[in-house]
Amino acid sequence: MIEITESAIDHAALTERVRSHAAGAVCTFLGTVREMTGDRRTQALRYEAYPEMARKTMEDLETQARSRWPIVELAMVHRVGDLDLGEISVVVAVSCPHRHQAFEACRWLIDTLKEVVPIWKKEVWADGTEEWVHPGVEPKHS
Repeated sequence: MIEITESAIDHAALTERVRSHAAGAVCTFLGTVREMTGDRRTQALRYEAYPEMARKTMEDLETQARSRWPIVELAMVHRVGDLDLGEISVVVAVSCPHRHQAFEACRWLIDTLKEVVPIWKKEVWADGTEEWVHPGVEPKHS
């Protein structure tokens, strides 16, 4: 299951969706809106995407992951729009026969998703400024 949504993400339902009698392990990653980035206070995040391209890229990641690990079920959902502190921005849930496979696949999926999927994040700072940021690159401190 691959989805780009403007609605709140139900991580428990996604975790249940990937559970299977064929899998001995389920790994779920939740990306959430944190309050502090370095020494700056975040008020909110805004995510924008090119939905068709983002879904296609996420589908390609699923295909690649399934070729590398014995994935039983997989779900990746990314939220777009305005998110407040504590809200879930992304969920990756993977089930595999063994835990090391589920951990590796889940980590690879979220890390690669953040690098290659056309979804952009804007930090809305508590001081009223806003800044587009790229995964793995610390925002500038004005």
